[in-house]
Amino acid sequence: MAQPTKTPPPPYFNIDPEAAAAKLSEPISTARFAKAAAFASKGRDDLAKRGYAPDGRKRLRRFSTWEICKYLIPVAPAHFRRVLKQNPDLPQGEGDGGAKWFTLEDVLKLRDFFAAEGVSTREYRPWRPDGLDAKVIAVANFKGGVGKTSTAAHLAMSAALDGYRVLVVDLDSQGSMTSIMGGQVEDEWQTAFPLMAKHYAQHVESENKVRAAADQPPLPLDETLTEALGFAAKQVIQETHWPNIDLIGAQLNLYWAEFQVPVWRMQMRSWPLWDALSGFLESEDLLKEYDLVILDTPPALGYLTINALSAADILLIPLGASFLEFDSTGRFFDMLYSTFASIEDGENSMRRAHDLPEIRFEWDAVRALITRFDAGQQTDLANVIQAYFGDFMTTYRQEVTAMVGQAGEQVSGIYEADYREFNRETYVRGRETFDRTWAEVKEIILGCWWRDLQMTKAGDE
Repeated sequence: MAQPTKTPPPPYFNIDPEAAAAKLSEPISTARFAKAAAFASKGRDDLAKRGYAPDGRKRLRRFSTWEICKYLIPVAPAHFRRVLKQNPDLPQGEGDGGAKWFTLEDVLKLRDFFAAEGVSTREYRPWRPDGLDAKVIAVANFKGGVGKTSTAAHLAMSAALDGYRVLVVDLDSQGSMTSIMGGQVEDEWQTAFPLMAKHYAQHVESENKVRAAADQPPLPLDETLTEALGFAAKQVIQETHWPNIDLIGAQLNLYWAEFQVPVWRMQMRSWPLWDALSGFLESEDLLKEYDLVILDTPPALGYLTINALSAADILLIPLGASFLEFDSTGRFFDMLYSTFASIEDGENSMRRAHDLPEIRFEWDAVRALITRFDAGQQTDLANVIQAYFGDFMTTYRQEVTAMVGQAGEQVSGIYEADYREFNRETYVRGRETFDRTWAEVKEIILGCWWRDLQMTKAGDE
């Protein structure tokens, strides 16, 4: 009779401490971190360049007649071709026969032509009321890995495909958004940091005028602040491979702002640190120059995130359909309340004492958005999250698709992927993941602008 096979013990049994010690390296010094960082930096650059041209710069692909007529300009392909034939001065695209391919610059010119000559009831250009500021959208959550940067990037690309002028501000020192947008950032002076420093330095200058009138000694301006005073937003805004998306990038040194901002606040308690970002967006006329400003925030409720949230008109909070992410997002809402309510209480007590108008933080809209959604496994929990967050939730849930995963591996967006690399159904489904998100966000944006417009008209009467 055969003896039964003896089941071996679990692999965590019978570990020899002496043998385990022999496998260890010498104790790790801080120098080893520098070596690991250098390897990671090289690997990051190599991986990031997967979506780049041989000259090391990103290029946006061309768009086919099929894509333009299905997604970008509401015209039938046959009519589109007739219009091009009748108007040789319009961009004619590249390629033979009916298989024409157009740059996004071409698409924007064609959209302008159809807006002037096409059917008046169709939307050829995106709507933005004259005279109103850009809408600022912050994408935030203090839990990492929830699809924050991916959501922000695809919203920027969706808006650009619609024809909006978009400014993306990367406030995360990891610089993931900067990589997706092909930005090059050497140091913190090519980030939002000098513009925030300028806001503080201008506040010091104003205070020093008051102190001079009272025969008090001026507050000092160090070398950093003096240099920041001469900075303009255009010095840090980069063009991207998208013709209507510009970027203020980020890199590791931007993290020093988390340490510097509270130091400035301690030196001058009257400086509204939460207004530094919105201050330069307004003073540099960026809210006039662009239609949308999209802020990608760090995965923490630090001073950069507080500035982004304070500057935002619309707040989007991505989260996965899991208990931990639901719990974390609930705590994020709690911290938002306690942080901004505390600022209001502190500032308003001082303002009341000096008969100044009180401040109040408000957002046009706040929405939580489920990302990386697997309908087969997460529907029940997603429904629970929807029930608890109620009208804070978007209707659509961003599904996980192979196309989204592949785009992430190539450090690019799904709109940058050539649909010929997929079957047509895979492309349409993958694109729909972000098209439907953009549809909901765009509806919110247009609704907010409309409401602002009515309030402006009422104020003029």
